[in-house]
Amino acid sequence: MNAVDESQQPSEQYILTLSCPDKPGIVHAVSSYLFMTGCNIEDSQQFGDRDTGLFFMRVHFTSDHPVGADKLRASFAAVADAYGMDWQITPSGERMRIVLLVSKYGHCLNDLLFRTSIGALPVEIAAVVSNHTDFAELVGSYGIPFHHIPVTKESKAEAEAQLLALVEKEGVELVVLARYMQVLSDHLCKELSGRIINIHHSFLPSFKGARPYHQAHARGVKLIGATAHYVTADLDEGPIIEQEVERVGHDLTPDQLVAVGRDVECQALARAVKWHSEHRVLLNGHRTVVFA
Repeated sequence: MNAVDESQQPSEQYILTLSCPDKPGIVHAVSSYLFMTGCNIEDSQQFGDRDTGLFFMRVHFTSDHPVGADKLRASFAAVADAYGMDWQITPSGERMRIVLLVSKYGHCLNDLLFRTSIGALPVEIAAVVSNHTDFAELVGSYGIPFHHIPVTKESKAEAEAQLLALVEKEGVELVVLARYMQVLSDHLCKELSGRIINIHHSFLPSFKGARPYHQAHARGVKLIGATAHYVTADLDEGPIIEQEVERVGHDLTPDQLVAVGRDVECQALARAVKWHSEHRVLLNGHRTVVFA
């Protein structure tokens, strides 16, 4: 058997993300570590927040010598401890496993399914969960498992337990509420903290409840917007990842406003999912740092 020529082997690629109290020497420490371990920085972004006193960094780096993520994590731990870092190192080629939750509005679901199928999103959809059966056939056409988990006031705790069990079983790293019209319990929000994204129209808090686009039309709004954010126990008030807006005129009907709203919701949610799955979003208290 011929020996393997390591020079012809593809480089291992990784993403390092970190946050820590801001002080001199952080960038030098990270770059020196990567140099000493034979790694090469392909791209680096950083941000120092004067309000919180925190420093954030995302580094895409490669190694021409087989190292492995576990060895890199073990050797970087000393650097991280010295600066009090909250950090992670992940192989950049791995597709993040996600679960989509949906109710009766399927535009965001359909958009995410399609984008994933053509490789526009670096994710693997492990399953779709719904409290209705409306989109079982659509999901099945993509060869993705569909789980119908009905939710009533009496069964809510059991339904959420089933969801958590599915997340655990499938090794899911991110849950996406693709217009899932159920209020999640505080327990579920805490269990999935930092790993669950929601999308909603940006008319809140002005136009609450049913038919918000019709309410907005009656008030003559000139902007349609959507917000993608992490889910917390505070309803629709989690750290914002992305927002999208579209100008509208007086000549649009309520149904046309709804159509515009569907488009901006799809765009904002897709970008949020993409950036999260590429490890570009770092939590900064009630805000986010997005290295897009």
